[in-house]
Amino acid sequence: MGPSRDDARPPLKAIAPRKRSVTIAGHATSLTLEEPFWHDLATIARHRGLSLNALVAAVDAERRGNLSSALRLFVLDCYRRGELTAAGDNAPDDG
Repeated sequence: MGPSRDDARPPLKAIAPRKRSVTIAGHATSLTLEEPFWHDLATIARHRGLSLNALVAAVDAERRGNLSSALRLFVLDCYRRGELTAAGDNAPDDG
């Protein structure tokens, strides 16, 4: 799958989706995402000062369709807007 990366992201080969439980509006919900998406969601939540549950709830409130797909698209959007960098780290602050 290409050259290896020297960053904190999980390796890309043979990544099986992982099921985790999150709480949204007081209800436990199971989500299945690949480990790199869980890693990036945790990074985004930390950068925004939110819990992972709060970040997932915010995406859930705005989504149309499947929550797992909405979360993947959310992570992609964070890369496109520069909130996440290709190295898997937070983008530098402007201030």
